[in-house]
Order: sequence, then C-alpha cells, then structure tokens
Amino acid sequence: MNLASTIDHTLLRPDATPDQIIQLCQEAATHQFASVCVPPCYVRLATEQLANTGVPVCTVIGFPLGYSLAKVKFFEAHQALLEGATELDMVINVGALKAGRYEEVEEEIGQLTELCHLRGALLKVIIETALLSDEEIVTACRLCEEAGADFVKTSTGFAGRGASVSDIVLMRRSLPTHIRIKASGGIRTRIAALALVAAGADRIGSSNSLALLKEDSHETPAT
Repeated sequence: MNLASTIDHTLLRPDATPDQIIQLCQEAATHQFASVCVPPCYVRLATEQLANTGVPVCTVIGFPLGYSLAKVKFFEAHQALLEGATELDMVINVGALKAGRYEEVEEEIGQLTELCHLRGALLKVIIETALLSDEEIVTACRLCEEAGADFVKTSTGFAGRGASVSDIVLMRRSLPTHIRIKASGGIRTRIAALALVAAGADRIGSSNSLALLKEDSHETPAT
C-alpha cells in the first residue's frame, strides 16, 4: 500500500526550529505525505513552504493537555485557519469527560467542528486513549460523532503511551464508517503502522515518518 499517503508528517517538539520545519515540509513534498503537523507558531511558515505541493498543513489546538478554556481553543483554531492550516488536531478536556460533563465536551467539539467546516477544514479530535477506560473511549467516540467531527485521534504522544491496536479496534467498532481514525504516539516502524491501519486507522501521525516507509523494519507491531 502507499503508506505515505496515510501519514501526517509530524514535528511537535517544544524545541523545533524554523529550519527543522522547512526540512519537514521538504520531506512531505517529496514523499507526498497526507499532511505536515506543526506547532501553531509555524503554520504560516509551513503554508508558505508547501504552496503548490498538494500537501496540507495541520496544527494542534489545546495541545498537549486539552484543559484550555473552550473559547481559548476556538480563538487558537480561528487563528490557525487564518494562517493557512486546513486540518486541526484538537485535544479534548479529558478531565471534563472523566467527570461526566459530556454536554460540555460535546459542545466544545461541536464549536470547533462548525468553525472548521465553515473554512473547508477538517477537525481531528484527540481523546488521549492512554488516560481513558474502554467505556470512556466509547463515550468519547459517541460525543465526537454527535458533534460532527471528521476524525477521532488516539493520542498526543505526550501521555503514558501512544496508539495501540486494541484502541483502534475499539474505536472503529464505536464509530460510524464516515468518521475516520488517526493513530498517533509511539509509531516507529512500518510494521507497527501497517498493523494499526489493518485494525482500522485511516491516518498515522508520526515524527518517524521516513522510518515507516522502510520495507526492512522488523519490530513487532503495537498491541
């Protein structure tokens, strides 16, 4: 399969430099990755670098902890869209979900979904599966569905673990087919990425994208 077309080529380290973002964009254009995912401060730079390449710019909202006020996330999303992002990966308020404040969580997702769709952009909702029980994962998927999100994403990569095959299987069972799934966090080899795709992931988020394209990776997949 053309794995590159499923990968969000990602650099979200706090010490990322402009030169590294430019290199990331050059790699994305060469391999035609699904997108580049960069910090909000680099959206404009990435948009300039990827003009006329066909590679979209993705950025993160409320990242990585998700507990910003909803109106702060909305402003952050609005600014990112103005600067050229066409895909947003937003972290939910995990504490609100775990406290049973479902209406609050759904409303936040719905507001950002509406904003994205008005601008022709996609919203991916990061639910941070490492911090959730299976029941909470199912509930988070339901809220994303009801709010109209385009993707549900497993992880920020900043929690205790990243994506697992079991997460993806559960999410795929819990979502309608039109809502896609992004697996991210700890995906370092091609075999791990392919296992996640086979389980139901439509996108892979990785800062190790070039390694995922190598055919000679023999590590065991995520479990």
